[in-house]
Amino acid sequence: MEPFRDKKIIGCLLRELARLTARVPGSAVRIMEICGTHTMTLHRYGLKSLLAKAGIDMVSGPGCPVCITPDAYHEAALDLLTNRDDLILAAFGDMTRVPTRRGSLQQAVPARGSRLRIVYSPGESLELARRNPSRGVVFFGAGFETTIPSIGLTVRQARRERLPNYSVLAALWLIGPPLRALCEAGEVKIDGFLYPGHVSAVTGRKPFEFIPVEFGLPGAIAGFEPADILLGLRSILGQMLDGKPEVANAYGRVVRPEGNVRAQKIMASLFEPRDAAWRGLGRIPRSGLTLKAAYARYDAVRRHGLILNEASSDPPGCRCGEILRGSASPSDCPLFSVKCRPDAPYGPCMVSYEGACLIHFKYAGKEKNHGWTKTA
Repeated sequence: MEPFRDKKIIGCLLRELARLTARVPGSAVRIMEICGTHTMTLHRYGLKSLLAKAGIDMVSGPGCPVCITPDAYHEAALDLLTNRDDLILAAFGDMTRVPTRRGSLQQAVPARGSRLRIVYSPGESLELARRNPSRGVVFFGAGFETTIPSIGLTVRQARRERLPNYSVLAALWLIGPPLRALCEAGEVKIDGFLYPGHVSAVTGRKPFEFIPVEFGLPGAIAGFEPADILLGLRSILGQMLDGKPEVANAYGRVVRPEGNVRAQKIMASLFEPRDAAWRGLGRIPRSGLTLKAAYARYDAVRRHGLILNEASSDPPGCRCGEILRGSASPSDCPLFSVKCRPDAPYGPCMVSYEGACLIHFKYAGKEKNHGWTKTA
């Protein structure tokens, strides 16, 4: 990865971006990075402020699965943990810290014989089911197309092994529909999109191809090193100046145009699209996935009769919804760094590693000088 952090290369790219931006008529160019890992790189390496000086305003989007999962799912998980005896609820660590009006999973008192287990992969939850045949095991899984195939494989394997005690509370999201919702709403001025490289490694370009065609907006798939992001931005600016918007692939060393066809087939064999509610964006048609009828016994919602109460709202004063759709910045929230901090998060955007609020708290105004400015 050393060439993608090389000071001379970064400096050269920043100068080129400034020259290109100067040729774009109007005010600063606003590019939305969809993925929280892009947001992390921009802040960690001090690129956000340097890009602002070059005339590029980077705006965070709804690419953090922990953040966009509405409280209805977290409250359903709380119901399982606190009201069902002899049950193991497995979840990724950051999902257990998301605050709701009823508290978080880590704060909950489990029912008799039940417990919360933090896992680092979906496969670990399946192993819990094997080791605890007398207990129900529910994996609270959230993710985009990057994570969905591995979650699906646990369900397929559970059926092959005839594990009767395994199910999944699936908060699974598709990346394309929320971008359509953002474009159609027109609430936020967006001149182009920086698309996530890891999702694209699975999906290819297809989920984004409607954007240049229907909305005339350029975009580029990019990796997560500093030079990756700058190369993606260079492609977007070039499209703007040429008047030829497309979905460019600036991450060719990882992403193929067609994506990972095998992973796509796994998703298609196990899941089907559904209308789903997103935090900050509301209900979006065909934006989520649910297990097909053949796998219904492994769907925790159906199996345990869970109710996903979409009327559940964020804690009072929390502006995570606005931040996720790019209409507000973490610093716009009066709770930010006061009532909402990493050690005591008030909203989900302060929980996840990919959450905009956590990233801003950790890096904004504290960017290290990586030497880019010496060559920029």
